[in-house]
Amino acid sequence: MPLKTFPDSPSAPFGALAFDFGTQRIGVAFGQSLTGTVRPVCVLKAKDGIPDWDQVAQLIKDWKPDALVIGLPYNLDGTESELLIRSVKFANRLHGRFHLPCYGMDERLSSKAAIEQIFEETGKLTKKAEIDDVAAQIILENWFSALFQAQREAE
Repeated sequence: MPLKTFPDSPSAPFGALAFDFGTQRIGVAFGQSLTGTVRPVCVLKAKDGIPDWDQVAQLIKDWKPDALVIGLPYNLDGTESELLIRSVKFANRLHGRFHLPCYGMDERLSSKAAIEQIFEETGKLTKKAEIDDVAAQIILENWFSALFQAQREAE
């Protein structure tokens, strides 16, 4: 895939916005590398995978991320899916519009984990539209965890 997983040499603490790409909804979460904490932000409506770019611009203005992380929906067997190809295109569009580094994170089963997390917190199952920002949170938490692990292994 053309998306890198991590920065070559992560600098001082940085913030990141994560996107759980979908053709109808795109979940968004924000986190920072100092502690690896992440929170869901919102769910953007999309039309055939295209968000309202003004809303994305406002998120970037408000949260001031140093990087963007896009969930990559591989098939369970590790092969590429059509949605994965569209996710990479979305990442390339983000980079082209906002000139921020974009990284990809394998997001297999993030939606299932989001449903489980919401069920644990609320005691009830939720509508699909309510999980996309939590799925983005899980993608970014996993990305930070993998980044920290890679940094430890490099030392």
